[in-house]
Amino acid sequence: MQGKLSWRAKLRRDRSLLLMTLPALALLIVFSYVPMFGIVTAFQSYDIYSGFSASPFVGLAQFERLMTDPVFWHALENTLVLSAVQLALYFPVPIALALLLNSILSSKIRSFVQAVVYLPHFFSWVLVITIFQQMLGGAGPLNTALREHGWATWDIMTNPETFKYLVTGQAVWKEAGWGIIVFLAALAAIDQNLYEAAAADGAGKWRRLWHITLPGMRGVIVLLLVLRLGNSLTVGFEQMLIQRQAVGRDASEVLDTFTYFYGVVNNNFSYGAAAGLFKGVLSLILILIANKVAHLFGEDGLYRK
Repeated sequence: MQGKLSWRAKLRRDRSLLLMTLPALALLIVFSYVPMFGIVTAFQSYDIYSGFSASPFVGLAQFERLMTDPVFWHALENTLVLSAVQLALYFPVPIALALLLNSILSSKIRSFVQAVVYLPHFFSWVLVITIFQQMLGGAGPLNTALREHGWATWDIMTNPETFKYLVTGQAVWKEAGWGIIVFLAALAAIDQNLYEAAAADGAGKWRRLWHITLPGMRGVIVLLLVLRLGNSLTVGFEQMLIQRQAVGRDASEVLDTFTYFYGVVNNNFSYGAAAGLFKGVLSLILILIANKVAHLFGEDGLYRK
């Protein structure tokens, strides 16, 4: 039996792969881990001119102020509502589209449709919102057609009551194509012999879908769901900021915009850092809970048990 390799032997064996990961690792360290040292400002009365060392330490005072701020709780409520709506309406869409695309027999048509659906992923939020404004705004073709037929116009772009559905629709149109690619890869990994055996036993397409396709995709679905829950408190800073004036602050204020306006814009960096740290800790708790639930269903989640 071959002995266990030493770490030097593993390093020599995998040196090419490790060298390939160095640029990504450097970006991760510079842009993700180094800025985490700024968390200390959440426990200070930070002054930009005094710096970290000279700013007075105030302990949990910023968090106490945060817990008594009604604007913060309103931003948290908006964030949770938007996250729940996007999880319910956005997450199933790529799965359904991937199943539909996979049923298309012609590879050329499937590739064309996949490219068209994936294209909006490369658009900026400015362009996405502009397209929605041109289509659904007061001067858009939808409201123009409604006026021509004497019907009431649909004020969707400036209606605070339907704003959560508007931003969810924008997210679906922009990002569903990326999810389709992931789920199509999961579908390609399913053993085709299982379908042939099920068809030979008399199983119809719906039974094959329920007993073969969806169980084969379950691991990927659970993994992406865990990641989605961990990122659920980030509901689109640019998307909210651009549409803030159209629908008002009450409808568009989320944790990210709260941190920006009440922290950065007001030069109250400690208060903004406290809000950002609260969001980070809550996101970590959500992702750990989701990962634990994945283990209960027999899936690996982000890591094995």
